[in-house]
Amino acid sequence: MIRRLLPLTFAVFAIGTDSFVVAGVLPDVAHTLQVSVGSAGQLVTAYSLAYAVCSPLIAVLAANWSRNRVLLTGLAVFVVANVCTALVPNFTLVILCRILAGIGAAAVTPGATVAGASLAPPEKRAAALSIVTAGLSVATALGAPLGTAIGSNYGWRSTMWFVAAVGAVAGIGIALFLQKIPAPPAVPWTRRLAPLGNPRLALTLGSTLLFFTGNYVLNTYISQTFDRATGGAGSTLAVLLLVSGIAGAIGSFGSGPLTDRYGNRRIIVIAATVAAIDFAVTPWSGALLSTAFAAVAVWGLSGFSLVVPLQHRLISISPQDAQLSISLNSSMIFIGASLAGVVGAAGLDLIGGRYLGIIGGAFFAVGLIVAELTQRLIRRQAAAQQEAVSEPQAART
Repeated sequence: MIRRLLPLTFAVFAIGTDSFVVAGVLPDVAHTLQVSVGSAGQLVTAYSLAYAVCSPLIAVLAANWSRNRVLLTGLAVFVVANVCTALVPNFTLVILCRILAGIGAAAVTPGATVAGASLAPPEKRAAALSIVTAGLSVATALGAPLGTAIGSNYGWRSTMWFVAAVGAVAGIGIALFLQKIPAPPAVPWTRRLAPLGNPRLALTLGSTLLFFTGNYVLNTYISQTFDRATGGAGSTLAVLLLVSGIAGAIGSFGSGPLTDRYGNRRIIVIAATVAAIDFAVTPWSGALLSTAFAAVAVWGLSGFSLVVPLQHRLISISPQDAQLSISLNSSMIFIGASLAGVVGAAGLDLIGGRYLGIIGGAFFAVGLIVAELTQRLIRRQAAAQQEAVSEPQAART
């Protein structure tokens, strides 16, 4: 099964690399295009917002396409957009190219997820999904640091060429090795948005939005938060990103078994609390390289370990809406990334890059409050269902 899923994993790796790599080359982008770092951060916003908005739209418009066609079309748009990003001469055109890249990515990741699930029997579907989504963890651990290192040595435009090449290889792999996967049943807009009418699902999606807005505030402007530790050296920043990515991959993989054992609430509370504290102390931990390494390691472990328990909560609340709610959860992550670009840019002007972690930590704290309110609703609903079951049984006795 792993061999069949590898083309999908590599496609997700390409998209994940593009999602994370821009943060590592922001200073060079800002210098080359003669804009502020805060303005350059809007490249992340443009990409993420395009992804979040277009993901459900593409799912409807391409409902009758085979998964292979969706993936290859999305990767083609993605590759062309990154090539254009490397070639265009000014900031406005670069923003437009990032939007186009986000549109291509919006077709690839959900398409790869659906394709991966369809290639596995029901009893192995979760394992298949974990293999496909592993591409995102590997992108965080390897793709983004490698792209940052390339940009540090050869300029940020070379990073875009690198991302385009990865996307092209992924497309070739899907064209040659992925079996034909027909289109899934179409889902109308009213059904797709139905989970938003469930307050427990809506609040869980809200906590996802808050957690990942806070997470990406620091990720987008990591070069500014840890500028004292890196001394402005892109190669040192790439190593920091590598440490964060490896820790994030460990957190992502490890949170699954821990959630199965201890439940999603405990993992959410612990991870969000640790992340909030870690972010809040970055004005001090970011002063030295040794403490910066510790800070990004804790950030990776805690911040990225939230994905699995949040997904687990969504599925537990409404198993019949799992596919829809997980899709919306992915959109919330990218909306959070787009908001983080704006929030972080405002923070740069108001308090400076070294203190952005405080803003990120505040988002984690508010997200934790929302998650705990959700847990209270879940308990009330479970109690009400138990009471409804108990009353007929009592009447019969």
